[in-house]
Amino acid sequence: MRLPCPFCGPRDLAEFACRGEVGPDRPDPAAPDAQARFVDYLHDRTNPAGRAREYWRHAAGCRRWLVVERDTKTHEVFAVRLAQGGGS
Repeated sequence: MRLPCPFCGPRDLAEFACRGEVGPDRPDPAAPDAQARFVDYLHDRTNPAGRAREYWRHAAGCRRWLVVERDTKTHEVFAVRLAQGGGS
């Protein structure tokens, strides 16, 4: 699979590191049920088969965080854009 980095052009997948799906938002630590929300936030992911948005870092290139929209079954890439806030 090749990813089209907006800064470096098309590159082999070996240059990238995947962080996982985009979202959900980080829970409020002051919420009364904060512990349960953080457990869900850390461990309960949808892991969809099909179209998904994921964070990828171009580790062996420009080192920027990207949001990649792709099909997890076919690996077809639909869009790649810069992640706001660095993706961390």
